[in-house]
Amino acid sequence: MNAGMNRQQALELLKTYNQEPFHLQHAYTVEGVMRWYAQALGYGEDADFWATVGLLHDIDFERWPEEHCQKAPQLLSQANADKALIHAVCSHAYGLMSDVEPEHEMEKVLFAVDELTGLIGAAALMRPSKSVADMEVSSLKKKFKDKRFAAGCSREVIVEGAQRLGWDLNDLFDKTLQAMRACEQDVAEQMAT
Repeated sequence: MNAGMNRQQALELLKTYNQEPFHLQHAYTVEGVMRWYAQALGYGEDADFWATVGLLHDIDFERWPEEHCQKAPQLLSQANADKALIHAVCSHAYGLMSDVEPEHEMEKVLFAVDELTGLIGAAALMRPSKSVADMEVSSLKKKFKDKRFAAGCSREVIVEGAQRLGWDLNDLFDKTLQAMRACEQDVAEQMAT
């Protein structure tokens, strides 16, 4: 799969429309998580594509939150992004801001992990370590069950994401924690530059 751009081009495009550290950190995190999942699920040859989709999935959210996934096709098309990348980006907000349904396993993973990485990131900030390195699934489950904690992270989307993948919720939690552990240092280094 070809994104239609390399990582540097994708990063420049992201930063054209996103400047807030929170949004950049989320983009870097989802990029790293998607790369990890590509490798773990046997799509290693497409890891760059998966990562690029993760990096650009919220391309329009910071400037146009009310038009999320409505502006993205235009922004990505202008940058010569591949149609598969545009479809994947728009599919992550299916049922909320988009009518593009996740079809490919990569799109289903993105749909499932977008909200979950936000929840895990918020939970990590509450830990003394401020890290996912020492976070257990059981701790994450407690935060997930507390509807007041990180209330903006949709539990319904996370559950639907696991169902679309045919995975148990605990399995999704465990894999996503592993993925976030694997990219946490890289994300921190990118945020420091």
